[in-house]
Amino acid sequence: MTVYLVGAGPGDPGLLTVRGLELIRSADVILHDKLIPWEALREARADAELIDVGKIGGGKQVPQDVTNALLVEKGQEGKDVVRLKGGDPFVFGRGGEEAQVLRAAGIPFEVVPGVTSGIAGPAYAGIPVTQRHVSAAVAFVTGHEDPSKPDTMLDWAALAAFPGTLALYMGVKALPRIASALIEHGRHADEPAAVVQRGTLPDQRTVTAPLGELPDVAKAAGIKAPAIIIVGGVADLHDEIAWFEDRPLAGKTVVVTRAKAQASALADRFRALGAAVIEAPAIGISPLPVDLPDLSSFDLLCLTSPNAVARLFELIRDARDLAGLKIAVIGPGTASALRDRGIEPDIVPERFVGEGLLEALEGVDVRRALIARARDARDVLPDGLRARGVEVEVLTTYEAVAEPLRDGVREAALEADYVTFASGSSGRYFFDAVDGARPQGRIVTIGPTTSGVLRDLGVEPDVEAEVQTPDGLIAAVLADAAQR
Repeated sequence: MTVYLVGAGPGDPGLLTVRGLELIRSADVILHDKLIPWEALREARADAELIDVGKIGGGKQVPQDVTNALLVEKGQEGKDVVRLKGGDPFVFGRGGEEAQVLRAAGIPFEVVPGVTSGIAGPAYAGIPVTQRHVSAAVAFVTGHEDPSKPDTMLDWAALAAFPGTLALYMGVKALPRIASALIEHGRHADEPAAVVQRGTLPDQRTVTAPLGELPDVAKAAGIKAPAIIIVGGVADLHDEIAWFEDRPLAGKTVVVTRAKAQASALADRFRALGAAVIEAPAIGISPLPVDLPDLSSFDLLCLTSPNAVARLFELIRDARDLAGLKIAVIGPGTASALRDRGIEPDIVPERFVGEGLLEALEGVDVRRALIARARDARDVLPDGLRARGVEVEVLTTYEAVAEPLRDGVREAALEADYVTFASGSSGRYFFDAVDGARPQGRIVTIGPTTSGVLRDLGVEPDVEAEVQTPDGLIAAVLADAAQR
């Protein structure tokens, strides 16, 4: 029985600490804020209890005493509880107050620090909070004090005289008052300043201006919370060393419709390119009961997807059962899944579809072939081999099934800049889930087979990948975005 006060970092899931991720994966209960990377909750156990106790500026609030009571209640039930807080729990996060409540109740707790937004947000905007010859100190200041207090705890004269960078949290609404107070107490109106909105997130925005002009510039730009205000000479470095907002898909939203087991890797690739990613896996993978035949009776084993590889290895003892078989795969993704299990495929076609694999098998001496595939796979490969006189057995190892989209995902997917489809099945199930509505953004397919499925549904793709792999799908999105 322990309550862990865990910092989730500023928003980029890559900034979540290893210890924090470890605890999320093992927790019985997670009480989380709204300003956490939702990908963190994806790592929770399927049976974990997830409770939203989030706060966001100007939005619906969960009273702190309710959160405190839940921490005590769940802790006293003998459960391992993660209190997942944006940024660092002890930097304007009320983590200290929660620790006091837990100590008073006799509940063991631990604190897991997180990357605080006052450092990370500016860093992602190309603004180091300290810089040799520019700023040798940084002060973290709240721009939103407890409204129940009769007087401010901030000494504006001291802050104005502070010889370094000021990083102000939760101060967007109070920005005119903050700028006026600093200038009134001696800070120069022409001092460099900046506001970083949603720092480290794909839709991060940064505005810079002299301190005296910053409130008007931020208002004109529509800057809203959450945001960090930076006052000091380091703000001038933004134009020189900004990097995050310059990535090729910055400001774009991309929908990944692959099954959950495969979506994460593709989603992470798009995120690394600057995109905001919506994972909308309307398709799931369901294993089917299989009577595995005697593999030694076959000359050739054809594997048509990474899922077929995974399912096969659930059925065999280990790689030794595949000894003596010539193994053909439909593309590099399937080849990679096989190599991950210590086996090098014999045949990988140049075109990553059934027709391409059939071409690659031209001239290969085969008497009996086993094809491991999905239930709804096309019959191009087995029919083509049979036409050559090959005795073919199809091993149906799994099927694609519909998955409901999470609340809010349907709407977000329909408004995204790009919706990507890596298979015909993902297209069918996605358009079923959205009742046939066409997304506002560009529809990108992995190749002609998937495009054909969409056309059968009455949906014309905007972009088709030249190379029928996840890399090709990404390249197609990049090329289209560069032209728009």
